[in-house]
Amino acid sequence: MKRIAQIMFLHADSYDEYQKRHSELWPEMKAALKKYGATNYSIFLNRDNGELFAYLEVPDVDKYNEIANTDVCKKWWAYMEPLMSTNPDNSPVTVDLDEVFHLG
Repeated sequence: MKRIAQIMFLHADSYDEYQKRHSELWPEMKAALKKYGATNYSIFLNRDNGELFAYLEVPDVDKYNEIANTDVCKKWWAYMEPLMSTNPDNSPVTVDLDEVFHLG
C-alpha cells in the first residue's frame, strides 16, 4: 500500500463550505474514489492559514491517478474551484509531500 500526503490551499472564507461539501460527498464521487483504490482518505484543515493536509492510501498510484480523467472527478473539481486554489483545469493546487518516517 502506498501512502500519499499532499497540501492544498483553501480560501479563508470557505472553511465551513468546504467541510459541508465534503460531509455531503456525492455518492458517485465516493464510488469513484473507491474504484480507483483510495482508502483511509482524510483531509485536515489548518484554520490559521487555510492549508489542507490530505492523506490517503492506494494500492497502485498510477491507477489512482486515472481518476483525474473521469467525468465525476472533473465535475467535483469544478464544484470545489471557488473554494480553493486551483490549476487551469480546476484541479486543486497541491504540494506532494515525501514520506520521511513511518511507524509501522
